[in-house]
Amino acid sequence: MSQTPRVSPEQFAESMRPEVDQYVKQIMEAVNCAPDGAWISGSEEQVRDIAAAMRQHIYEKAVQKRVDAAEAAFPPPHHPTTGKRLADKGRQSRHVLTINGKIKTYRRWWYAPQIGSVAPADAILDRSGATITPGVVEMACRLNVSSTSFVKAAAALARTAQVKLSGEYLRQEVEAMGCRVLEAQQNNAIQVTWQAQDCVVPEDKTPKKTRVYTGCDGVMVPIITDVEKVKRRDKVKAKRRRCGKKRKPLPQRKRGSDLAWKEFKVVYFYSEDAKHQHVAFTHGNHVAAGKLLRREADRLRFRDADEHVGLVDGAVWIRQQMELHFAELDGLGLDFYHLSENVHRARRKVFGDTSPEGSTWAGNLMHVFKHEGYAAAWEKIIQWRATVKGKVKREAADRLLKFVSTRKEMIRYPMFRERGWQIGSGPTESQCKLCTKRLKGYGRRWDRPNATAVAALDTLDRNGQWHQLWPNACSIAV
Repeated sequence: MSQTPRVSPEQFAESMRPEVDQYVKQIMEAVNCAPDGAWISGSEEQVRDIAAAMRQHIYEKAVQKRVDAAEAAFPPPHHPTTGKRLADKGRQSRHVLTINGKIKTYRRWWYAPQIGSVAPADAILDRSGATITPGVVEMACRLNVSSTSFVKAAAALARTAQVKLSGEYLRQEVEAMGCRVLEAQQNNAIQVTWQAQDCVVPEDKTPKKTRVYTGCDGVMVPIITDVEKVKRRDKVKAKRRRCGKKRKPLPQRKRGSDLAWKEFKVVYFYSEDAKHQHVAFTHGNHVAAGKLLRREADRLRFRDADEHVGLVDGAVWIRQQMELHFAELDGLGLDFYHLSENVHRARRKVFGDTSPEGSTWAGNLMHVFKHEGYAAAWEKIIQWRATVKGKVKREAADRLLKFVSTRKEMIRYPMFRERGWQIGSGPTESQCKLCTKRLKGYGRRWDRPNATAVAALDTLDRNGQWHQLWPNACSIAV
């Protein structure tokens, strides 16, 4: 069907007038029945339900009117080979869950033995054939991002939007959409919202100098173990047996994890003033994280920045992947806080937890690291190590020496500060918490691909790319 006819709004309004009048009367009756002193609070729920029913009914009627007009305007379909008219099988209903409620439409079906049954109206009604609209999926994904469970997200959807979905159905839709987001990101179908040339350093001596920071870190996520999967499958089988009805065979069980927690990887890029941020997430290993770093850097045109700075926590795999994929880095720095953690760990072992002498030593050492650099701090540690007595204390001192010496090239705080660069990876650490906020909590366990899919929706929101996927979604002030 092409150039489908339109229904006259005036004619439709006139045909709906009696039904609309009934809804209006019900609304007035609800307000009239509200007790004195509570005219608003005593009627708002009833009026809301009436308005929702009216909206759903009018929308359903409007869609059906246009389907009827389209079917009446075009001749019955014919067989493509014989040219004979297809057999009329009557009208059948179809239910679609929309943001205006669940609507039911009737379309005429036609049949021929060689080609089966067809409903030509479906091609113009909704060629995707989906039983749930993108608007509902968008609201479900939006609520899930800030919810603590799929069941609670479904309850919030029912309460706020008056759209009813089971927690399980909502889970399936959210995870499926997350998978589509991941695929779109891999194919560069979702465009980044900023690039390196946008990251101008504010109040810098050099006009329009651009600087982009990057970071990467691992974060632990709770995963469903194989033992838990076996228990879940046994419960499902027992429930099916109690039902007594014949059911389709269950799909083959996916193997669970060997451990209850697995490390996921977070990749992060940001500007000096943090007005431009971009984050990505993967359940892959360090190699996958490195490839993700390079992919997202290319999308952001990381090479085009005047200054490229990496700030990481010192994990060996992160440093190796940064060095492997980022030849353009002007500096790769060790997070100052992580260095401080290791210094204070040695302090507690050698001086004790509450020793004023130890606190003074650690404070002086960190001051030397920050203002004088690696060489001066190394000499200070070596001299201190010579005075340490006892096996346990010496082992703690040796661990600090090893930590510092293996990260010598990353400890360049005076140079970083001279150039106006940051020396902490706090922004990356914060993203690790934010990206996994939905994934962690009491009773939450995930298959790794599903966890990545749910996190992908969160990163989509944080990157400002939400409206690329749902261009008709209402904008929300952040």
